[in-house]
Amino acid sequence: MLSYSNCSDSEPLPLITLPNAQTLTTSIRATALVFEDPKSLELLAYIRNIAPSDANVLIMGETGTGKELIARHVHALSKRQQGPFIAVNCGALTEQLAESELFGHEKGAFTGALSSKIGWFEAANGGTLFLDEIGDLPLSLQVKLLRVLQEREVVRLGSRKAIPINVRIIAATNVRLEEAVAAGRFREDLFYRLHVAKLSLLPLRERKGDIMPLACYFLQEYRRRLKLTTVNLSSSAKQKLLQHAWPGNIRELENAIHYALLVCHHNLIQAEDFQLTTLQVVSTTPPINQTQPENLLSQALTQLYDTPNPELYDFIENTVIKTAYEYCHYNQVQTAQLLGISRNILRARLIKANLLQNRKLIAQQI
Repeated sequence: MLSYSNCSDSEPLPLITLPNAQTLTTSIRATALVFEDPKSLELLAYIRNIAPSDANVLIMGETGTGKELIARHVHALSKRQQGPFIAVNCGALTEQLAESELFGHEKGAFTGALSSKIGWFEAANGGTLFLDEIGDLPLSLQVKLLRVLQEREVVRLGSRKAIPINVRIIAATNVRLEEAVAAGRFREDLFYRLHVAKLSLLPLRERKGDIMPLACYFLQEYRRRLKLTTVNLSSSAKQKLLQHAWPGNIRELENAIHYALLVCHHNLIQAEDFQLTTLQVVSTTPPINQTQPENLLSQALTQLYDTPNPELYDFIENTVIKTAYEYCHYNQVQTAQLLGISRNILRARLIKANLLQNRKLIAQQI
């Protein structure tokens, strides 16, 4: 964990940066991450809890929120910190070459394979393999990835020999994998294999306490690179930074500071010196299909499954009967019609659930 002094040279704040961040001027990745906002501090505490284990981690967040930075920090706090950290962008892998890149190949395995080559899994042995944009991995590769995670071994293309591996997987995505699973674009079994520990990175607009510390860090960093004297932010500039929605998140903030340093006058950045995007923020609220009754029911059932209950089926059945009975104002005929069952069956289940004993008591409990 690195630290830096903010614009007023007060107490240093926790900071994570990418190695050789100065060479990533054309990257869309976030190159720095601070933990000043209370929500960020909660995330940092959670990371410290899960990092020492070998559990697979799934990081979810918008582009530019710092998913790779978080993955590197998890690795740095783990027992694998002395091992390699290998980052792979699954979205950049072509379907033809992805298997070779991930699992390696033997000489002559395909046209152009002039020598043997280890894959990213072997390269990360003893350390951490970060699979960025895992949602873009083709289904055919998802099957093979699942097998590797289950068997803890890889087989290179053109070989029949299994090679044992000891790798922790950290996957990241900027899409809702639950939706991809429902749409058949992502394997459900692979989702649960990766979804052991989940880290959700909030967009910058939802952790405003991080905006100014990040702005101050980038101000100092680019001032140093550009060999400028002291440059400050005016009050109007600070206000504009705090009011902007930052659809591009941390990377957009970095670019804004860089540009403002190039055009500002008299060593003072004004609000008009920022060249901010006019792109609209994509809503982070769940899409309509996630709020449909069947999806809400599925989510509720999943939560129940997480809590072992030897009488779970009876509990679910009784809850369905009870809520329907209350919805129909304790009218048995209407309740039977609503559930699509006969009145006799309904009455038997009401008796079984003790729902006919005292309707006034039931009503008071609602």
